[in-house]
Amino acid sequence: MSQFSDSWTALRLAVAGLAPQDFAQPSGCAGWLIRDLVCHLIIDAQDVLITLATPVGAEPTRSALTYWEVSGTPPDGADPLAALTVRLAAAYEDPALLKFHLDDVGSAAGRAADLADPAGRVATQGQVLTVADYLDAYVLEWTLHHLDLVAQLPTVAGPPTAGLARSRAMFEAITGVRFPATLADADALSVGTGRRDPTASEMAGLGEAAARLPFVLG
Repeated sequence: MSQFSDSWTALRLAVAGLAPQDFAQPSGCAGWLIRDLVCHLIIDAQDVLITLATPVGAEPTRSALTYWEVSGTPPDGADPLAALTVRLAAAYEDPALLKFHLDDVGSAAGRAADLADPAGRVATQGQVLTVADYLDAYVLEWTLHHLDLVAQLPTVAGPPTAGLARSRAMFEAITGVRFPATLADADALSVGTGRRDPTASEMAGLGEAAARLPFVLG
């Protein structure tokens, strides 16, 4: 639960510190500018609020790890939701409005998470998870998108160290691939999800697993 709060707070603070011109820079999400990514974070925050307000009595069907679907096909931005996100982000026009909306909805999502019962059960996307597992899954979501945010903005603070370590552990458990210990957490996540190409030495260190890259989470 605390990992969720720390990761989400750090990501929102990073967005709050962006300059207006930063929103027109490319993000680490292929085909998305920073403004598109921030708009996606607003939608994510809304999803967290909706899910935490959807308690159920059924037994869990997914965990923090099985919440994720894994494919080998990177998104091309052509699916309807991705296209809607880009149009919606452009409609904001003023980056300050994006900042305000993320702070407003994002703060509410953070408070709702802090107040939620970890043992409670919630429904999302036709599945049931405990609150603890649902919020744990989002640590990986926030961390990956924080890496997306800073991909072309090296002066902006990256994800918390603890969140990176937890996200790497989750990613390795989800994919069944153990990345070399010499690979930093941020690099393991970026290379593993196809956010950047591995170097020759990284390819060698990955061995047979290199042929399975990337692992795309959805």
